[in-house]
Amino acid sequence: MREAAFVKQNKDKWTTFESVLAKKTEIDPNKLSDLYIEITDHLSYAKTFYPGSNTAFFLNSLASEAHQKIYKTKKEPKNRIISFWKTEFPTLFYHNRRELLIAFLVFTFFCAVGVFSAANDGDFVRSFLGDGYVNMTLENIANDDPMAVYKQQSEFKMFLGITINNIKVAIMAFIYGILLGIGSLFIMMQNGIMLGSFQYMFYEKGLLWESARTIWIHGTIEISVIIIAGCAGLVLAKGILFPGTYTRLESFKRGTVNGLKIMLSTVPFFIIAGFLEGFVTRHTEMPDWLAILIITSSLALILYYYVIYPYLLHKKTNHAEQ
Repeated sequence: MREAAFVKQNKDKWTTFESVLAKKTEIDPNKLSDLYIEITDHLSYAKTFYPGSNTAFFLNSLASEAHQKIYKTKKEPKNRIISFWKTEFPTLFYHNRRELLIAFLVFTFFCAVGVFSAANDGDFVRSFLGDGYVNMTLENIANDDPMAVYKQQSEFKMFLGITINNIKVAIMAFIYGILLGIGSLFIMMQNGIMLGSFQYMFYEKGLLWESARTIWIHGTIEISVIIIAGCAGLVLAKGILFPGTYTRLESFKRGTVNGLKIMLSTVPFFIIAGFLEGFVTRHTEMPDWLAILIITSSLALILYYYVIYPYLLHKKTNHAEQ
């Protein structure tokens, strides 16, 4: 990138940063720290590609002034864990909502592909889910207990096994992001087809509602956080593919850190999903209203924390800065 283009692209950010430093009022040290990191990245870029230039000199002056202010005023938060869940992560996730949308759309599309394939190919479900699982399910249906698979193990053993397995799937969805995002999308495809064909199998037997009310007790959170893990993988891939003004290595590091933070956010939700599957889903005799309440509450929790709350926090922060 030519120096003039680099300056034009980032001039507004530098001017804003300069005006923030010039304020006599107290500056939020965390906000200043974020701006400082961005400026130092620009400085590193300028020193690499425009050594000895006025641009590099100007950015070095800004970074030096910011460094002095930060380390004079910055205080460690009293409770780092609370600040992560309350502000740091939701703010980060708001800026990665596009990757979340992509992961969701890919998963939903292949879920429809699974339904279509199962409807048009009698052997598709068996080829994808395996003869053993399909035969066991058909046997459970014949015994008037189609959801018996959720009752075969003890509550705690099932909770532990399911939680660990789901976290493994999520980790794969994230790590495969290093394959330029294709690996993460593959995991979305695989799980989408599996879910679509699985649900169609019950629809074909006239048990769609029976299966849905049972499976989605835990599946609402479980599937949602797998999609979010796919989002984390795409964030990692974005760091490789679109470095912007950062060096590709620095952009990759940032993408990895941001993706890991997204992954960290899913752990409590996977535990909740595992608990529901191990201790609650097995109670297929529960009334419909209770199953619906659990499903809608789970969906509301996911939508609020990952979609609504980040938007509200972003809106509030922007309003406060104006």
